[in-house]
Amino acid sequence: MIDITLFREKKDWLIKTLSNRNISQKVIEEIIDFDTKKRQIQTEIDSLRNQRKILSLQIGQLKKQNLDSKEISSELENNKIYLSEKETLLSSIETKLLDLLLTIPNIPDVSTHIGSSEKDNIVVEQIGKIPEYKFSPKPHWEFGEKLGILDFSLASKISGSRFVALKKFGCRLEHALIQFMLSEHIKNGYEEIWLPYLVNKETITATGQLPKFAEEIYKIDSEDYYLIPTAEVSVTNIFRDETLSEEDLPKKFVSYSACFRKESGSYGKDTKGLIRNHQFNKIELVKFVLPEKSNLELDTLTKDASNILKKLGLTHRVVSLCTADLGFSSAKTYDLEVWMPGENRWREISSCSNCTDFQARRLNTKIKYKSGQKKFVHTLNGSGVAIGRTVACILETYQQEDGSLRIPEVLKPFLGIQKYPE
Repeated sequence: MIDITLFREKKDWLIKTLSNRNISQKVIEEIIDFDTKKRQIQTEIDSLRNQRKILSLQIGQLKKQNLDSKEISSELENNKIYLSEKETLLSSIETKLLDLLLTIPNIPDVSTHIGSSEKDNIVVEQIGKIPEYKFSPKPHWEFGEKLGILDFSLASKISGSRFVALKKFGCRLEHALIQFMLSEHIKNGYEEIWLPYLVNKETITATGQLPKFAEEIYKIDSEDYYLIPTAEVSVTNIFRDETLSEEDLPKKFVSYSACFRKESGSYGKDTKGLIRNHQFNKIELVKFVLPEKSNLELDTLTKDASNILKKLGLTHRVVSLCTADLGFSSAKTYDLEVWMPGENRWREISSCSNCTDFQARRLNTKIKYKSGQKKFVHTLNGSGVAIGRTVACILETYQQEDGSLRIPEVLKPFLGIQKYPE
């Protein structure tokens, strides 16, 4: 959530800046109007409360002197009525103001370039060469089914479309990737944590998924529980309503979880394979850092995710997103895209974001500096990386002409084989 003082003090700058995120001037002016009314009514309430104290004291003094206090008592009763009305009005305006503020995305970092669509994203670097084959590599869903390790028909029978059943070596490959990624991130100083997949409304609102993405999230009917779309939601809430010490930062967490998404906005895209399933596994990286170091911490987080792909021997590139393509809570984002030989295209496999103090304001998570000064912490997150998409990329990258799958070198200790089938 954006600091309300920016709406009060930097209206023109905010209108110009948020126009790059398709936020209209009308919405910003509506927020300013509600905020002005809120402060005016709060002033009136404070005055009425002060008047109530004075009247109460006067009544007490009159009673001590056995004098008539009916007139002042009547005035006090009217004060209570007016105060109740103003408090009800204030509550209504505060609710409307908060509802509007929760719809406003984060302010882009000054280093995030302006753009009107994903076509304006910039490729920062490419790691690895596009592999060449003496045969035509198959897309992962065809190759995986041929190997007998992916079964989309079985998953469809049990759950419906956009699910997958893993079989035999498919399960082993998934487990090996989870263990490999966790072990690498732990070596890099991340603390592993495992948290519930069901979270309450306050938790999922704090990280920006609600109300913006309500249509994408699975909610449990009749209960205040939501299935997490990413472990970012639960991990980022660890320090909600807490104050961290300057010397304790950065805090770095890695978490494995299943993720659940409706994918209602994909409109029939990527219906085959492992790219847009309703349920998938992912390794998530979350950092709590000092504001003055958050962009440097974003660089290292992105490198940590990139190194997973590098060690797996998967050709990938780092893409800097423009203002139009930023996630709702992000001020600056780097996407990692892997090359998919079977599809002959790049696919996003990780999104690494600096959310600055945007989530922390909802979370009420602060830092106390040695000087005694307090600020909101900066939060960062990124996939380190998506397991299903990594499986897909390995199947397309490491398939052999004889129909077997070569095992990436770093996974051999976890799997104990050179290729599948042996």
